[in-house]
Amino acid sequence: MAAAGVRALSRNAVLDDLTLLPPETGEALHTRTERTLRAAIGQGRLPQGTRLPGHRALAAALGVSRNTLVDALAQLEIEGYVEVRGRSGTRVCVPPDEAAPPSPPPLPLSAWARRALGGQVEDAGGEYEFDLRIGQPVPELYPARAWAQALARRAAAPHEGEGLRDPLGPPETRRALAAYLRSERGAQVTPEMILLTGGTQSSLDALSRILLEPGRLAVTEQPGYPGAHAAFSATGAQVLGAAVDGGGLRPGDLPARADLLYLTPACQYPTTVTLGAARRQEVIRWARRSGAFVLEDDYAADLHWQGRPPSVLQGQAPDRVILLGSFSKSLAPVTRSGFVVAPPEVTEVLSRTRPLTDRVPGVLDALALADVLASGAYTRHLRRARALLAHRGGALLTALRTELPQWEALPARAGLHLYVRLPPGSDEQAILASAARLGVALSPARSGEAGGEPAVLLAFGHLSPEALRRAVRRLRALS
Repeated sequence: MAAAGVRALSRNAVLDDLTLLPPETGEALHTRTERTLRAAIGQGRLPQGTRLPGHRALAAALGVSRNTLVDALAQLEIEGYVEVRGRSGTRVCVPPDEAAPPSPPPLPLSAWARRALGGQVEDAGGEYEFDLRIGQPVPELYPARAWAQALARRAAAPHEGEGLRDPLGPPETRRALAAYLRSERGAQVTPEMILLTGGTQSSLDALSRILLEPGRLAVTEQPGYPGAHAAFSATGAQVLGAAVDGGGLRPGDLPARADLLYLTPACQYPTTVTLGAARRQEVIRWARRSGAFVLEDDYAADLHWQGRPPSVLQGQAPDRVILLGSFSKSLAPVTRSGFVVAPPEVTEVLSRTRPLTDRVPGVLDALALADVLASGAYTRHLRRARALLAHRGGALLTALRTELPQWEALPARAGLHLYVRLPPGSDEQAILASAARLGVALSPARSGEAGGEPAVLLAFGHLSPEALRRAVRRLRALS
């Protein structure tokens, strides 16, 4: 009989109240039938103790075959929703769900998670006729043939790669990378000093976790890369901004003592200026006095399209400078190939703590990268990429000077975007919004940083010169 206090429904009442729910994508009919009956029970339309009509009548009411219904009821019996009693029929075994389930308690986030979430800047999103926001993929900056051949060869014989479980990454990749960094970037590096990573952001996260904590001090460029500030802040460390001018970071603004300094000397983000030799020496002297490590992000250094890039700071002070690099700009984001070059004692800690997160880097990508570097394909690719960027960057710079002379574009030597100063007193956010209404998307120069001159970033690597000129002509309406 029905459970106490629950009214058993008549056969007709049960049939009148049942309708097969709309299908979900790829859903089998018996699963849809289960879901319909499960929902009716949970909503109280089939109360606990209700005797269901016979299989043929119930199947007809739902518009399914008897076999489909039998399969559905068998699953619901396994789950405990119904009980099949032979000649006594099938009865509902569970009470309905509560009408209003209690609100779940607040998610018990850690202090690290709260700090990490608080430091994020959301992208405005949307699609535009001319999307000049930074971070756009550049199909031409991808040596598809060389990379595909390397991947195919390595995928066909993955057992040939040595040290696949090495937490630093495959030794042959580190040997090829060390040779490249010595010859092309002036680094003082051996394979044992290299940790392969998924990219610069994962490198920053790993280093932040072993070198920062509440009570310690990290310094970043201002304006600077938001991802570094967020990674440092998430640890609970204090983060201080050091001003950047037309010559890059101003060493005189650095504090007397700190634990880390994040620096982009080859192509400062976002201004794209290059740190000169005198300031580089001042930074090294400061690091030795303060005891700080300098995290040198070699951002866009391989994409210097006016002359050769300067040698890395790490080559002048390998005991105090930790070099971070990535191939996401010069190859493609899908490669997920980055690296850390650090003093041996730092690399040792990184290798021993890595198993807490990802064990080893992406081995197949790492082995393909070794082939691309060792074969010279990467160097040949860079020659083509630099020529393309020089052409497109020059086209954008000329268009801005011709069409929007009141917008001051800083001369650039490297990278995939221009830093453009707006007229004094301009409302940066209002200009971004107005440009978006015209169908042109731009990026803010400071991504949430307070103060500073009004400026915007215009990415150019992914667009043709003609598209860049049309986008700038569209922006004339803002003047």
